[in-house]
Amino acid sequence: MVIGMEMTPPRKMLYPPEKIYMEWRQKRRPGAGLYNLGSTCYLNVILQCLTYTAPLANYLLSRQHSRFCRRQGFCMMCIMEAHVRKVLYSSATAIRPRAVIRDLKFIGEFKPDIPGDAYEFLRCTVNAMQRACLSGSSDSDVSSRETTIIHQIFGGFLRSRVTCLSCKTVSDFFRAFRDVLLKIKGASSLTTALEDFVAPKQTDGRKCFKCRKCKKKVAVSKVVTIHQAPRILTVCLGRADDRTSRKLSQVVEYPECLDLRPYMSDPNGEPLLYSLYAVVVHTGHTCLEGHFLCYTKASDGQWYKMNDVSVDSCGIHTVLGQQAYLLFYARRSNSQREETASSSFHSFLSQRQPSSQAGPARAQALPGRMRVTRSRRNSVRERERQRERDRSRSPRWGNERHRYFMNTTSYNSSAGRRRKRMSPPDHDNTHRDATAPGPSNRSFQPAPAHRAAWEQPLPREQSRAEQSKPSQQGCNLCRQLVKLSDYHHSESKRRKLSSGAYKQKSQAHN
Repeated sequence: MVIGMEMTPPRKMLYPPEKIYMEWRQKRRPGAGLYNLGSTCYLNVILQCLTYTAPLANYLLSRQHSRFCRRQGFCMMCIMEAHVRKVLYSSATAIRPRAVIRDLKFIGEFKPDIPGDAYEFLRCTVNAMQRACLSGSSDSDVSSRETTIIHQIFGGFLRSRVTCLSCKTVSDFFRAFRDVLLKIKGASSLTTALEDFVAPKQTDGRKCFKCRKCKKKVAVSKVVTIHQAPRILTVCLGRADDRTSRKLSQVVEYPECLDLRPYMSDPNGEPLLYSLYAVVVHTGHTCLEGHFLCYTKASDGQWYKMNDVSVDSCGIHTVLGQQAYLLFYARRSNSQREETASSSFHSFLSQRQPSSQAGPARAQALPGRMRVTRSRRNSVRERERQRERDRSRSPRWGNERHRYFMNTTSYNSSAGRRRKRMSPPDHDNTHRDATAPGPSNRSFQPAPAHRAAWEQPLPREQSRAEQSKPSQQGCNLCRQLVKLSDYHHSESKRRKLSSGAYKQKSQAHN
């Protein structure tokens, strides 16, 4: 016998599922990188992964939220909309996520100068976007709250089937989820970790569940499966040991194409295929220190390694060989499958128990987090500074720096002509953070008005013939000097003559 809880379908659909586009509506080259403003590498990787989440980016680029948003003050959807447009439309090589840094306290318990965990920031950011979509709809029922654009992109439903070991009564419980945390201790691949996730688990004689038929607490067997699959599947490979808090650096293989059907409540249906589009990697020997970087698949279909300000192309073999921490999979688009999923969504809501895990995610509830403690803050900062210094010594950057100084201070020895002062290709200009519609060509832009004073070209210098020709003013000055010299010469001669005549008269008189 199966016992379940019934629930009325949603009274209002906050966002129609047929307007969610899984494929990119506009294809362009990758956008800008992100500056590390202190210890914000964990923040940069999540912002980049969300920026290249196709259904979310399509919605944000259309400005559907900001045109009708009436929320006063902090709104995570408006911030993400501005950030995504800034990254994808800016022609700068890197920008500063100032708006996100400014409102960190509203997103979660984060500070710019304290390192954080990427998984923790992801959960808090998605929850903040969900709350922004519910603004003005606080009086809606629970089922309606799970029809927002955010929940329909990242959200799904898990089914927990509990079997009483005494009377064999089966009870089903459903709850919403927006990410899956997997234990990888002893697992060699993602499929192995998923099989362990859906495997039956017994309470080993502990009476912690109250059976409705037995009317007392009994030992049970529990099986958790994915009942409603999300459009975007986010998986966290918990690399922090629950007992020792040490980092599990073992190799966990993950495929580019994942079939989620074997882990569903109905494993006998058609294959449910997902494609990998983003990977977050944590480097470091322990969970208390290290650095976050990510690999994302842009709208042009190419993979790129994004390490703060640097954005470099790479291959799929490089992506699949990483020590992954977060995996982002997108469900493959199929018009018939999408219609079937949207129609079954309403019928499913009328049969499940009203249980949801929406709400802010606190740090204490995340066993897989890799947050750095305050005692190691200085060492982490010093490593980041050393990493920036090492990066600045690379041959490529050195050549650009050499060309920059040569263009700035070189002179033409023959004509004595100074070249125009230029900025290096990787030079940061504050004005380049401004968003300008159009494709990203990642090229240097002209200087702003406040810097035009020292970047103006020098006046056109005269030719060699003009330089050899004396000016009219110089000729007049020379004539005056010649007249003055002649006057002094004649005056001196007159004095000598007069002096000689005076001596002759004196001698004659004597």
